[in-house]
Amino acid sequence: MKYELQPTLPPPANTTGVLGWMKRNLFNGPINSAATIVLGYFLLMTLGPALKWMFIDADWFGDSKAACTSGGACWVFITHRFDQFMYGFYPEEGYWRINAAFIIFAACIAWLVIEKTPYKGYVAAFTLLIYPFIAFFLIYGGSFGLEVIETHKWGGLSLTLVLAVIGIVAAMPLGIVLALGRRSNMPIIRSFSVIYIEFWRGVPLITVLFMASVMLPLFVTEEITLDKLVRALIGITLFQSAYIAEVVRGGLQAIPKGQYEAADALGLGYWKSMIFIILPQALKLMIPGIVNTFIALFKDTSLVLIIGLFDLLAIVQSANSDPEWLGFATEGYIFVGFVFWIFCFGMSRYSMGLERRLQTGHNTR
Repeated sequence: MKYELQPTLPPPANTTGVLGWMKRNLFNGPINSAATIVLGYFLLMTLGPALKWMFIDADWFGDSKAACTSGGACWVFITHRFDQFMYGFYPEEGYWRINAAFIIFAACIAWLVIEKTPYKGYVAAFTLLIYPFIAFFLIYGGSFGLEVIETHKWGGLSLTLVLAVIGIVAAMPLGIVLALGRRSNMPIIRSFSVIYIEFWRGVPLITVLFMASVMLPLFVTEEITLDKLVRALIGITLFQSAYIAEVVRGGLQAIPKGQYEAADALGLGYWKSMIFIILPQALKLMIPGIVNTFIALFKDTSLVLIIGLFDLLAIVQSANSDPEWLGFATEGYIFVGFVFWIFCFGMSRYSMGLERRLQTGHNTR
């Protein structure tokens, strides 16, 4: 008897597409099905009125709270003060300087993030070594005919980004050095690293900022005047480097001992083996922890209000106390939360993509 192969049948409709996803994830058992129905009803009862308040009944444009007459969200409060939320008390005629600095930075980051762009090494060197001076002269001024804008006029989202970016870039190499020091065979270096890490991890950031603002000037000569923003950046860097050091140390301990032995067998010295063999592998394993630390730092920048710096959250809080705009604190906090979520979610998604591209998982076979 002759048998003929029949064409493959398509999978059942209820196992693919949206229906298949819902069946696998939402209705794959009686408990999950009941939980899905209850949570769906709760979301329907709460999400509907919230969306109606936020979008359908909202007021978007105007010059005062008199424009908010529909009973929904008064986004006029945000649109009317948008420039202040972005730039703080920076002079309006100088907004282009902040925009230019961040556009250059965004272009450099995009160049480094996109996979097929050439000359990444040169762009990375430019971003780390040359761009900081360009950004400083653009935002602060004092050269090339640009007016000096003191740091106490900086604020809003631009100040939040300055604190976060500089804190991340400065804390990363210091944290790596501290992690290597904690694993060093030299007792003095290891003891210093352990004491440093445990001290800064045991102190709240708000205390560090207060100490940096009040006590740091006592340890420098009278001829040196440390700007309030510089003091905050020093405190943030010292604090955050301790947490990065522990993340890096965890990655170093995850590297098999055979990798160290292979580097020794090749005749590589300590620094060459670390730079070319150990750290590249460890940093791939540390991507989730490092990004989580960066996200925490980005959110913790709001604590600089304690030393008189007005970041995005502080600017919104000060605007809430304006007698002409009383009663719209909810809209302000929703706006701040949305902005922070955008940046944190972006960092999280990029780290997940980077993990997949670098294949940080290990084959257990």
